[in-house]
Amino acid sequence: MLKMIGVETFYGKIKALHGVSLGVEDGQLVCILGANGAGKTTILKTICGITESEYGTIHFNGIQIDRKEPEDIIKLGISLVPENRRIFPELSVYENLMMGGFLIKNKDLFAERIKKVTDYFPILSKRGSQRAGTLSGGEQQMLAIARALMLDPKLLLLDEPSLGLSPKLVREIFAIIKDLHKSGVTILLVEQNVNQALKIADYGYVLTSGKIFLSGTYDELYEEEKVREQYLGEGKYTRRAKLWGG
Repeated sequence: MLKMIGVETFYGKIKALHGVSLGVEDGQLVCILGANGAGKTTILKTICGITESEYGTIHFNGIQIDRKEPEDIIKLGISLVPENRRIFPELSVYENLMMGGFLIKNKDLFAERIKKVTDYFPILSKRGSQRAGTLSGGEQQMLAIARALMLDPKLLLLDEPSLGLSPKLVREIFAIIKDLHKSGVTILLVEQNVNQALKIADYGYVLTSGKIFLSGTYDELYEEEKVREQYLGEGKYTRRAKLWGG
């Protein structure tokens, strides 16, 4: 479905992505893992056309999209849930959903999509007239996801959905992402919460300094010492303590 080949993206003279290549198959949940500043968000922005790549190509369902405008990319079926949610705090929950469905011209289809996303997130139906800025952090994240789902995307991009949430809400959000995947939504997930992300993903890429240095399934990545030490907090001494009951 999505294929990036040798993509290089710059911010001014600073290279943010160094020849990144990755793929997402139809129906997969793929995660991109890495620390702050690794280039994870830049990958999503480059896919969406928000940030333009200098080199390499990006194809979506056989169509080259790396030189297309963001609106044209959205029309092809890619929706982004941005980092920090980026809802419209002064607008109501319903008005935020309207903004998500801005390309839908048919009133019946629009009503159908509203019903679909509020059925999935019942709390949003109850909060329809409430200002979005007054929602809890978890509810705002649900709204951001629901807004992106208004266009019934073929590929959903999620940028750090667990950021700033309590452990309880993190578990809830990951349960929602898992359910979305099970329902047939293809997802590319960017996350710092490596343990949670890998548990629900079909495949993962580990990014460092704008380069992909590892990729594989949960089991394959867990076998890598660097992944355990840097991202799972599980170095050789930790594992030795576990073996001895520590």
